[in-house]
Amino acid sequence: MGLVSVSEIVLFLLFSLSLGIVSKEIPTTLDGPFKPVTVPLDKSFRGNAVDLPDTDPLVQRTVEGFEPEQISVSLSATYDSVWISWITGEFQIGDNIEPLNPETVASIVQYGIYGLPMTHQSVGYSLVYNQLYPFEGLQNYTSGIIHHVRITGLKPNMLYQYQCGDPYLQAISDIHYFRTMPVSDPKSYPSRIAVVGDLGLTYNTTSTVNHLLSNHPDLVLLVGDVSYANLYLTNGTGSDCYSCSFPDTPIHETYQPRWDYWGRYMEPLLSNVPIMVVEGNHEIEQQAENQTFVAYSSRFAFPTEESGSSSTLYYSFNAGGIHFIMLGAYISYDRISPSLDHNHLHC
Repeated sequence: MGLVSVSEIVLFLLFSLSLGIVSKEIPTTLDGPFKPVTVPLDKSFRGNAVDLPDTDPLVQRTVEGFEPEQISVSLSATYDSVWISWITGEFQIGDNIEPLNPETVASIVQYGIYGLPMTHQSVGYSLVYNQLYPFEGLQNYTSGIIHHVRITGLKPNMLYQYQCGDPYLQAISDIHYFRTMPVSDPKSYPSRIAVVGDLGLTYNTTSTVNHLLSNHPDLVLLVGDVSYANLYLTNGTGSDCYSCSFPDTPIHETYQPRWDYWGRYMEPLLSNVPIMVVEGNHEIEQQAENQTFVAYSSRFAFPTEESGSSSTLYYSFNAGGIHFIMLGAYISYDRISPSLDHNHLHC
Protein backbone atom coordinates (compact mmCIF):
# COMPACT_ATOMS: atom_id res chain seq x y z
CA MET A 1 0.00 0.00 0.00
CA GLY A 2 2.83 2.34 -0.80
CA LEU A 3 5.95 3.06 1.21
CA VAL A 4 3.95 3.75 4.37
CA SER A 5 0.34 2.58 4.38
CA VAL A 6 -2.50 4.27 6.19
CA SER A 7 -3.01 1.09 8.17
CA GLU A 8 0.60 1.19 9.36
CA ILE A 9 0.10 4.76 10.60
CA VAL A 10 -3.13 3.80 12.38
CA LEU A 11 -1.53 0.80 14.04
CA PHE A 12 1.51 2.86 15.08
CA LEU A 13 -0.71 5.46 16.71
CA LEU A 14 -2.76 2.83 18.52
CA PHE A 15 0.40 1.06 19.64
CA SER A 16 1.97 4.30 20.86
CA LEU A 17 -1.15 5.20 22.80
CA SER A 18 -1.28 1.77 24.38
CA LEU A 19 2.33 1.90 25.50
CA GLY A 20 1.98 5.37 26.94
CA ILE A 21 0.35 4.20 30.16
CA VAL A 22 1.81 4.63 33.59
CA SER A 23 1.13 0.98 34.48
CA LYS A 24 3.54 -1.69 33.27
CA GLU A 25 0.89 -3.72 31.45
CA ILE A 26 -0.86 -2.63 28.28
CA PRO A 27 -4.53 -2.10 29.25
CA THR A 28 -7.51 -3.13 27.19
CA THR A 29 -10.57 -1.04 26.47
CA LEU A 30 -12.31 -3.06 29.18
CA ASP A 31 -10.23 -1.12 31.72
CA GLY A 32 -12.07 2.07 30.82
CA PRO A 33 -10.77 5.44 29.59
CA PHE A 34 -7.12 6.21 30.17
CA LYS A 35 -4.93 9.20 29.44
CA PRO A 36 -2.85 8.69 26.28
CA VAL A 37 0.85 9.51 26.41
CA THR A 38 3.11 9.55 23.36
CA VAL A 39 6.33 7.55 23.71
CA PRO A 40 9.17 6.94 21.23
CA LEU A 41 8.77 3.92 18.99
CA ASP A 42 10.75 0.90 20.14
CA LYS A 43 12.49 -0.15 16.92
CA SER A 44 12.97 -3.66 18.26
CA PHE A 45 9.31 -4.25 17.44
CA ARG A 46 9.94 -3.68 13.72
CA GLY A 47 11.90 -6.84 13.00
CA ASN A 48 10.92 -9.13 10.15
CA ALA A 49 7.76 -11.04 10.94
CA VAL A 50 7.92 -14.84 10.75
CA ASP A 51 4.98 -16.54 9.05
CA LEU A 52 3.07 -19.32 10.75
CA PRO A 53 3.99 -22.59 8.98
CA ASP A 54 1.39 -24.81 7.36
CA THR A 55 2.16 -27.39 10.06
CA ASP A 56 0.80 -25.16 12.82
CA PRO A 57 -2.35 -26.78 14.30
CA LEU A 58 -4.18 -23.45 14.15
CA VAL A 59 -4.07 -23.37 10.33
CA GLN A 60 -4.69 -27.03 9.57
CA ARG A 61 -8.02 -28.41 8.41
CA THR A 62 -9.89 -29.99 11.31
CA VAL A 63 -13.27 -30.74 9.68
CA GLU A 64 -14.31 -33.64 7.47
CA GLY A 65 -16.21 -33.88 4.20
CA PHE A 66 -18.50 -30.91 3.64
CA GLU A 67 -18.46 -29.69 7.24
CA PRO A 68 -18.10 -25.88 7.35
CA GLU A 69 -14.81 -24.16 8.13
CA GLN A 70 -13.39 -20.63 7.85
CA ILE A 71 -16.71 -19.25 9.14
CA SER A 72 -17.09 -15.46 9.26
CA VAL A 73 -19.72 -12.77 9.76
CA SER A 74 -19.94 -9.54 7.74
CA LEU A 75 -22.37 -6.65 7.93
CA SER A 76 -24.88 -5.73 5.29
CA ALA A 77 -25.62 -2.08 4.60
CA THR A 78 -27.95 -1.65 7.60
CA TYR A 79 -28.36 -3.10 11.10
CA ASP A 80 -31.17 -5.49 10.17
CA SER A 81 -29.04 -7.73 7.97
CA VAL A 82 -25.73 -9.63 8.08
CA TRP A 83 -23.80 -12.05 5.87
CA ILE A 84 -22.56 -15.45 7.03
CA SER A 85 -19.73 -16.98 4.99
CA TRP A 86 -17.90 -20.31 5.15
CA ILE A 87 -16.06 -22.90 3.07
CA THR A 88 -16.80 -26.59 2.55
CA GLY A 89 -14.53 -29.12 0.88
CA GLU A 90 -10.76 -28.92 0.53
CA PHE A 91 -8.82 -26.73 -1.89
CA GLN A 92 -6.82 -28.38 -4.68
CA ILE A 93 -3.49 -27.37 -6.14
CA GLY A 94 -1.67 -28.75 -9.16
CA ASP A 95 -1.76 -28.86 -12.96
CA ASN A 96 -4.85 -30.89 -13.89
CA ILE A 97 -7.47 -30.39 -11.22
CA GLU A 98 -11.26 -30.57 -11.41
CA PRO A 99 -13.06 -27.94 -9.30
CA LEU A 100 -15.63 -29.04 -6.75
CA ASN A 101 -19.27 -28.65 -7.79
CA PRO A 102 -21.05 -26.00 -5.67
CA GLU A 103 -24.38 -27.72 -6.36
CA THR A 104 -23.35 -30.76 -4.32
CA VAL A 105 -23.86 -28.96 -0.99
CA ALA A 106 -26.45 -26.42 0.18
CA SER A 107 -25.81 -22.95 1.63
CA ILE A 108 -28.09 -22.73 4.67
CA VAL A 109 -28.00 -20.72 7.90
CA GLN A 110 -30.31 -21.59 10.80
CA TYR A 111 -30.56 -18.82 13.38
CA GLY A 112 -32.53 -17.19 16.15
CA ILE A 113 -32.28 -14.75 19.04
CA TYR A 114 -29.92 -16.02 21.72
CA GLY A 115 -31.76 -18.19 24.23
CA LEU A 116 -34.58 -19.01 21.83
CA PRO A 117 -34.88 -21.88 19.32
CA MET A 118 -33.15 -21.34 15.97
CA THR A 119 -36.37 -21.51 13.98
CA HIS A 120 -35.35 -19.12 11.20
CA GLN A 121 -33.55 -20.24 8.08
CA SER A 122 -31.92 -18.42 5.16
CA VAL A 123 -30.50 -19.83 1.94
CA GLY A 124 -27.65 -18.24 0.00
CA TYR A 125 -25.33 -18.99 -2.87
CA SER A 126 -21.98 -20.68 -3.36
CA LEU A 127 -19.02 -20.48 -5.71
CA VAL A 128 -15.58 -21.86 -6.47
CA TYR A 129 -12.74 -19.68 -7.73
CA ASN A 130 -9.54 -20.51 -9.58
CA GLN A 131 -6.10 -18.94 -9.51
CA LEU A 132 -4.53 -19.89 -12.84
CA TYR A 133 -0.97 -19.43 -14.07
CA PRO A 134 -0.40 -20.46 -17.73
CA PHE A 135 3.34 -20.94 -17.35
CA GLU A 136 5.34 -24.15 -17.27
CA GLY A 137 6.17 -25.31 -13.76
CA LEU A 138 3.60 -23.11 -11.99
CA GLN A 139 0.78 -24.77 -10.08
CA ASN A 140 -2.86 -23.77 -10.41
CA TYR A 141 -5.27 -23.55 -7.49
CA THR A 142 -9.00 -24.14 -7.09
CA SER A 143 -10.78 -23.29 -3.86
CA GLY A 144 -13.18 -25.26 -1.78
CA ILE A 145 -16.84 -24.32 -2.09
CA ILE A 146 -17.34 -20.80 -0.71
CA HIS A 147 -20.79 -20.03 0.71
CA HIS A 148 -22.40 -16.63 1.34
CA VAL A 149 -25.82 -16.31 3.00
CA ARG A 150 -27.55 -13.04 3.76
CA ILE A 151 -29.81 -12.95 6.83
CA THR A 152 -32.47 -10.22 6.93
CA GLY A 153 -35.16 -8.96 9.30
CA LEU A 154 -32.87 -8.77 12.34
CA LYS A 155 -33.44 -6.60 15.41
CA PRO A 156 -30.90 -3.90 16.34
CA ASN A 157 -28.28 -4.45 19.04
CA MET A 158 -29.44 -8.03 19.56
CA LEU A 159 -27.42 -11.18 20.22
CA TYR A 160 -28.18 -14.00 17.78
CA GLN A 161 -27.04 -17.59 17.60
CA TYR A 162 -26.61 -19.51 14.36
CA GLN A 163 -25.40 -22.63 12.63
CA CYS A 164 -24.35 -22.87 9.00
CA GLY A 165 -23.87 -25.65 6.49
CA ASP A 166 -26.06 -28.31 4.90
CA PRO A 167 -28.35 -30.03 7.44
CA TYR A 168 -29.50 -32.51 4.79
CA LEU A 169 -25.94 -33.86 4.55
CA GLN A 170 -25.48 -33.62 8.32
CA ALA A 171 -22.70 -31.17 7.54
CA ILE A 172 -23.55 -28.39 9.97
CA SER A 173 -21.34 -26.17 12.10
CA ASP A 174 -21.27 -25.73 15.84
CA ILE A 175 -23.36 -22.89 17.25
CA HIS A 176 -21.81 -19.44 16.85
CA TYR A 177 -22.99 -15.99 17.89
CA PHE A 178 -23.09 -12.43 16.58
CA ARG A 179 -24.56 -9.16 17.76
CA THR A 180 -26.27 -6.82 15.33
CA MET A 181 -25.32 -3.17 15.12
CA PRO A 182 -27.34 -0.52 16.99
CA VAL A 183 -30.13 1.24 15.14
CA SER A 184 -28.88 3.77 12.56
CA ASP A 185 -29.32 6.84 14.69
CA PRO A 186 -26.96 9.74 15.56
CA LYS A 187 -27.17 8.76 19.23
CA SER A 188 -26.44 5.03 18.77
CA TYR A 189 -22.94 3.68 18.31
CA PRO A 190 -21.03 0.41 18.66
CA SER A 191 -19.04 0.27 21.90
CA ARG A 192 -15.75 -0.88 20.37
CA ILE A 193 -14.49 -0.91 16.79
CA ALA A 194 -11.14 -2.53 16.03
CA VAL A 195 -9.18 -1.07 13.10
CA VAL A 196 -6.34 -3.23 11.81
CA GLY A 197 -4.33 -3.54 8.63
CA ASP A 198 -1.43 -5.50 7.18
CA LEU A 199 -2.52 -8.40 9.36
CA GLY A 200 -0.98 -11.35 7.53
CA LEU A 201 -0.47 -14.70 9.18
CA THR A 202 2.64 -14.44 11.34
CA TYR A 203 3.59 -15.01 14.94
CA ASN A 204 2.96 -11.28 15.38
CA THR A 205 -0.57 -11.87 14.04
CA THR A 206 -1.25 -14.17 16.96
CA SER A 207 -0.48 -11.35 19.41
CA THR A 208 -2.69 -8.92 17.51
CA VAL A 209 -5.63 -11.32 17.29
CA ASN A 210 -5.33 -12.29 20.95
CA HIS A 211 -5.44 -8.59 21.85
CA LEU A 212 -8.54 -8.17 19.67
CA LEU A 213 -10.24 -11.11 21.36
CA SER A 214 -9.47 -9.74 24.82
CA ASN A 215 -11.08 -6.40 23.91
CA HIS A 216 -14.36 -7.94 22.70
CA PRO A 217 -14.88 -5.60 19.72
CA ASP A 218 -18.30 -5.15 18.16
CA LEU A 219 -16.81 -4.77 14.69
CA VAL A 220 -13.45 -5.36 12.99
CA LEU A 221 -12.33 -3.14 10.10
CA LEU A 222 -9.51 -4.69 8.08
CA VAL A 223 -8.09 -1.92 5.92
CA GLY A 224 -6.11 -3.92 3.41
CA ASP A 225 -3.32 -6.50 3.12
CA VAL A 226 -4.89 -9.68 4.44
CA SER A 227 -3.09 -13.00 3.97
CA TYR A 228 0.09 -11.98 2.11
CA ALA A 229 -0.31 -15.03 -0.12
CA ASN A 230 1.44 -12.99 -2.81
CA LEU A 231 4.78 -13.24 -1.00
CA TYR A 232 4.92 -16.90 -2.01
CA LEU A 233 5.57 -18.93 -5.14
CA THR A 234 2.94 -21.45 -6.20
CA ASN A 235 5.10 -24.22 -4.73
CA GLY A 236 4.80 -22.70 -1.25
CA THR A 237 8.23 -21.05 -1.08
CA GLY A 238 7.93 -17.66 0.63
CA SER A 239 10.00 -14.54 1.24
CA ASP A 240 9.74 -11.20 3.02
CA CYS A 241 10.59 -9.50 -0.29
CA TYR A 242 9.15 -11.19 -3.37
CA SER A 243 10.96 -9.05 -5.95
CA CYS A 244 14.26 -9.49 -4.12
CA SER A 245 14.05 -13.27 -3.82
CA PHE A 246 12.17 -14.12 -7.03
CA PRO A 247 13.16 -11.51 -9.65
CA ASP A 248 12.87 -13.83 -12.66
CA THR A 249 9.37 -15.30 -12.28
CA PRO A 250 7.22 -14.87 -15.43
CA ILE A 251 4.34 -13.47 -13.33
CA HIS A 252 3.94 -12.42 -9.72
CA GLU A 253 2.93 -15.77 -8.24
CA THR A 254 0.88 -16.48 -5.13
CA TYR A 255 0.36 -19.47 -2.87
CA GLN A 256 -3.41 -19.48 -2.42
CA PRO A 257 -3.50 -22.01 0.46
CA ARG A 258 -2.24 -19.15 2.66
CA TRP A 259 -5.77 -17.73 2.32
CA ASP A 260 -7.22 -20.96 3.67
CA TYR A 261 -4.73 -20.98 6.53
CA TRP A 262 -5.70 -17.38 7.34
CA GLY A 263 -9.42 -18.19 7.30
CA ARG A 264 -8.93 -21.14 9.64
CA TYR A 265 -6.80 -19.16 12.05
CA MET A 266 -9.21 -16.22 12.15
CA GLU A 267 -12.41 -18.27 12.57
CA PRO A 268 -12.57 -18.07 16.41
CA LEU A 269 -12.78 -14.28 16.10
CA LEU A 270 -14.62 -13.76 12.81
CA SER A 271 -17.33 -16.38 13.36
CA ASN A 272 -18.62 -14.20 16.21
CA VAL A 273 -17.51 -10.65 15.36
CA PRO A 274 -18.40 -9.00 12.02
CA ILE A 275 -15.47 -8.08 9.78
CA MET A 276 -15.51 -5.53 6.97
CA VAL A 277 -12.60 -5.62 4.55
CA VAL A 278 -11.23 -3.33 1.87
CA GLU A 279 -8.49 -4.29 -0.54
CA GLY A 280 -4.78 -3.50 -0.37
CA ASN A 281 -1.97 -4.04 -2.84
CA HIS A 282 -1.33 -7.57 -1.54
CA GLU A 283 -4.81 -8.58 -2.72
CA ILE A 284 -4.18 -7.72 -6.40
CA GLU A 285 -2.88 -11.21 -7.21
CA GLN A 286 -2.76 -10.99 -10.99
CA GLN A 287 -3.36 -14.27 -12.81
CA ALA A 288 -4.28 -15.56 -16.27
CA GLU A 289 -6.15 -13.12 -18.54
CA ASN A 290 -5.09 -10.27 -16.23
CA GLN A 291 -7.70 -11.14 -13.62
CA THR A 292 -7.10 -9.48 -10.25
CA PHE A 293 -8.59 -9.48 -6.73
CA VAL A 294 -10.27 -12.85 -7.35
CA ALA A 295 -9.50 -14.42 -3.95
CA TYR A 296 -10.42 -11.21 -2.10
CA SER A 297 -13.70 -10.78 -3.99
CA SER A 298 -14.66 -14.46 -3.63
CA ARG A 299 -13.83 -15.16 0.01
CA PHE A 300 -15.49 -12.19 1.70
CA ALA A 301 -19.10 -11.04 1.57
CA PHE A 302 -19.62 -7.38 0.68
CA PRO A 303 -22.76 -5.21 0.80
CA THR A 304 -22.12 -4.00 -2.73
CA GLU A 305 -25.65 -4.28 -4.05
CA GLU A 306 -27.25 -3.15 -0.78
CA SER A 307 -25.12 0.02 -0.70
CA GLY A 308 -25.50 0.87 -4.38
CA SER A 309 -21.98 -0.13 -5.40
CA SER A 310 -21.04 -2.18 -8.44
CA SER A 311 -17.72 -3.44 -7.11
CA THR A 312 -16.19 -5.25 -4.13
CA LEU A 313 -13.45 -2.61 -4.18
CA TYR A 314 -15.73 0.07 -2.73
CA TYR A 315 -18.97 0.00 -0.78
CA SER A 316 -20.62 1.53 2.28
CA PHE A 317 -22.54 0.42 5.35
CA ASN A 318 -23.99 1.70 8.63
CA ALA A 319 -22.80 0.77 12.10
CA GLY A 320 -25.16 2.57 14.43
CA GLY A 321 -24.84 6.30 13.84
CA ILE A 322 -21.68 5.86 11.76
CA HIS A 323 -21.81 5.59 7.98
CA PHE A 324 -18.64 3.93 6.72
CA ILE A 325 -17.46 4.37 3.14
CA MET A 326 -14.92 1.68 2.28
CA LEU A 327 -13.06 3.22 -0.64
CA GLY A 328 -10.17 1.13 -1.91
CA ALA A 329 -7.06 2.52 -3.56
CA TYR A 330 -7.18 0.25 -6.61
CA ILE A 331 -10.10 1.59 -8.61
CA SER A 332 -10.24 4.30 -11.23
CA TYR A 333 -10.67 7.80 -9.83
CA ASP A 334 -11.11 9.35 -13.26
CA ARG A 335 -14.07 11.73 -13.27
CA ILE A 336 -15.43 10.24 -16.49
CA SER A 337 -14.95 6.64 -15.37
CA PRO A 338 -18.20 4.75 -14.76
CA SER A 339 -16.44 2.62 -12.13
CA LEU A 340 -16.76 5.23 -9.41
CA ASP A 341 -19.60 7.67 -8.95
CA HIS A 342 -20.28 9.28 -5.59
CA ASN A 343 -23.98 9.03 -6.34
CA HIS A 344 -23.74 5.23 -6.43
CA LEU A 345 -23.05 4.78 -2.73
CA HIS A 346 -26.09 5.22 -0.50
CA CYS A 347 -25.28 7.80 2.16
